[in-house]
Amino acid sequence: MNLKYPSVDDLRLKAKSKMPKFAFEYLDGGCNEDVNLRKNTSDIRSVELIPNYLKDKVKVDLTTSLFGETYAAPFGVAPVGLQGLMWPKAPEILAHAAKKHNLPFVLSTVSTASIEKIGKISEGKAWFQLYYPAKKEVRDDIIQRASNAGYPVLVLLSDVPTFGFRPRDIRNGLAMPPKMSLNNFVQILKRPEWALKTLINGQPQFETLLPYMPKGLNLRQLGKFMDETFDGRLNVEKIKPIRDQWKGKIVLKGVASETDMEKAISLGIDGVIISNHGGRQLDAGQSTLHALQSLNKKYENQITIMMDSGLRSGTDVARTLASGAKFTFLGRSFMYGVGALGTQGGEHTMELIKTELKQVMDQVGCEKTLDLSNFLVK
Repeated sequence: MNLKYPSVDDLRLKAKSKMPKFAFEYLDGGCNEDVNLRKNTSDIRSVELIPNYLKDKVKVDLTTSLFGETYAAPFGVAPVGLQGLMWPKAPEILAHAAKKHNLPFVLSTVSTASIEKIGKISEGKAWFQLYYPAKKEVRDDIIQRASNAGYPVLVLLSDVPTFGFRPRDIRNGLAMPPKMSLNNFVQILKRPEWALKTLINGQPQFETLLPYMPKGLNLRQLGKFMDETFDGRLNVEKIKPIRDQWKGKIVLKGVASETDMEKAISLGIDGVIISNHGGRQLDAGQSTLHALQSLNKKYENQITIMMDSGLRSGTDVARTLASGAKFTFLGRSFMYGVGALGTQGGEHTMELIKTELKQVMDQVGCEKTLDLSNFLVK
């Protein structure tokens, strides 16, 4: 670890100083008044654990089995769109780090690296998150590409039936269609390292979608293309043919209600990620932690339940596992790491989160991650 940045908060502040304002706010912000964004983390941090001190020293083991794979720790890299806008080559940096640390990296359909490139970097260990395409031919082709590239897990995104109302992005020209302003260029000039690396690596693009895009789209045409290409609202009839086509594991991301959980189980879905898209979609929604607590009581023995949204640290991972999740994902934390430390940011953040998680488990006297629920204050 880089000892100058011993917390995710330190990484966040450093990333803010290195990224253009429009890029940082795209990463950092939620929707509407940011109520759900703040509540996600504050509710996780209200969870308390009971330490058992008068016992022999425990040997902490962070390894976690999930879908037939053993990972080095019970967390992975959540899918994030437009990663290369926030820091050049961010998805490649994080995929390399995840492979080295034996953690799952989840590639978003709207990230800035292709299915094939991340598949090669991860040596077939990455997961792929599908934004549902409006055209069946595009859907089937993307799924086939993910299968050909060796992805073992397909993540179906369900919590973006419509784009969230995000005032920062609207002000910054990152709504659809995007519109770069003079103010954006001034912000870029104030961040010379970001500007130089972007110049060297090229303007970020939706690499996975390039085969389906007409050549030479301007920003307004790009907005129209995105609107016409994706049909975000999932339903049972849309999921059924994917379940038939995909031979690996399928995870439904965005589950937050008993209704959706029942449908996932009836469809034979292998796992769910309780998520509210990082507080970027429904500001009036429940926090992920509270959704996890209620859903886990009823369904923990019927389906693999995971969680993202709101976790920032290894301590947050411990709290979430103690609350019932079998695995967790973090998005912003890793992007802060890359924004702060570039090519070293992914590995630094992964090592930091593992160190924090191990310290908590040492402190309470817990050997296995799945046993953390035994130390939960109820």
